[in-house]
Amino acid sequence: MNNSDKPIFWRDSRLPYLELRQVIDGRKVCYAPHSHPQWSLGAITEGSSLSSYQGNTFQVSAGSLLMMNPYRVHACNPLMNQPWSYLMLYIDTQWLASLRYESGLLETPCWQDIPTTLLTDPEYYAGYCQMAECLLDPDKNWLDKQTVVIEYLTTLMFKLVGQIWELKPPPNAPDTLLALATYLQDHATQTVAEVSLDALCERSGYSPSHLIRTFRYYFGLTPHAYWINARIQLAQQELKQGKPIAETALNAGFADQPHFQRTFKRLLAVTPRQYQQASSNQ
Repeated sequence: MNNSDKPIFWRDSRLPYLELRQVIDGRKVCYAPHSHPQWSLGAITEGSSLSSYQGNTFQVSAGSLLMMNPYRVHACNPLMNQPWSYLMLYIDTQWLASLRYESGLLETPCWQDIPTTLLTDPEYYAGYCQMAECLLDPDKNWLDKQTVVIEYLTTLMFKLVGQIWELKPPPNAPDTLLALATYLQDHATQTVAEVSLDALCERSGYSPSHLIRTFRYYFGLTPHAYWINARIQLAQQELKQGKPIAETALNAGFADQPHFQRTFKRLLAVTPRQYQQASSNQ
């Protein structure tokens, strides 16, 4: 992997609600469908890619901002080996909900999904790139970084007020499936036997085929894939805390470290070691 292939991750413990990923040459960056607990805001800085989100597939090109709500399944992949590059900012939803609330945009400091998926306004695209440049600049202090993020996101949140759903809004899952999804999140490290399809059917009252079909309809993944995704989310937190990769694999429920490595890269298009070795200003 040459330097242009190598992803860059920026994190700072003083700004724990932010994580930035930069990919300069994304021709080999391929994601399996996955989700994040954070709200994601990306900028395509060169070329084009194919994005799937909420059951829709569409092309995004340079100059576009792409927004994805937490826990919504998505994937962005290269177009026929064409060059493309991007920046992706992952923002803690509780922190962003509080920012929206303090700005008078929400009645309570609780997360509400944002209906906008694509924004092609040159002013907001340029502002995003300037914000990202500030975060990646080792000569900028953390107060500069905090200020530019809050100013940009506050302005963007006001811009997005009153927007309608560009894509079909996600359906509201029944309480039984919401409870099952929470169970899978809470039991990400349990054994396969404890979260087997039979066990999940017994817990939900659904037949196997009905459970797989309806769970995928509401959450975009099968119960097993959702459970694996939850394990990888847990592993990300461990790696950001500096835990050794072998220990992280075990803590995330992977008895086989090579299996953990393969799964992590398949979902996040990066190895655990690359993800852990983030640039940061401490």
